[in-house]
Amino acid sequence: MSIEFYHDTETENKLLRRTTKWIVDLAVVFTLALFLVQYMGMQYEVNGHSMEPTLYGGDVVLIDRISYRLRRPKRLELVVFRKRDDEDRQYLKRIIGLPGETVQIKDGRIYIDGSILELSESLTQVNLAGLAEEPVMLGEGEYFLLGDNRDSSEDSRFENIGNVSAGQIVGRAWFRPSPFERIGFLETDGRK
Repeated sequence: MSIEFYHDTETENKLLRRTTKWIVDLAVVFTLALFLVQYMGMQYEVNGHSMEPTLYGGDVVLIDRISYRLRRPKRLELVVFRKRDDEDRQYLKRIIGLPGETVQIKDGRIYIDGSILELSESLTQVNLAGLAEEPVMLGEGEYFLLGDNRDSSEDSRFENIGNVSAGQIVGRAWFRPSPFERIGFLETDGRK
């Protein structure tokens, strides 16, 4: 008794085409993802405690570098920026004051153009006013930034940061992919 093996070329060709298509699709997706991260976005790893309780040291966030070419930054968005005198170092803070506004911190509260900025409870109290003890006028294209952990943040209240120009802003933080247990979109509306 002899056993014959049938060689089905048509089935092999279908399998080869399907596998090749899958590999090409995977390569295109990988290339597109690499392009998007490299040229339109970036990763930023949070360092320190200045953004707690929103972000913690070691958290990784994705930065959108394109949207501010299409629109202006909005109040309470989280942004990465560079200091004027240190292009290599980047910081992540929350936008509080917008161009043309006057920001002042008195009695532990933030005032925008003389009115209290209503924020969620965790972002309300400011114990150290710094430069904002007196009214800080923001010029065209200038922003006033604060860390969420007001007692442990180097931000626009201090001379070494001061008002941040639009040109210093690298992009908007929008998503936290790591750590896994806190993965998700970043809440940018700290209002009550």
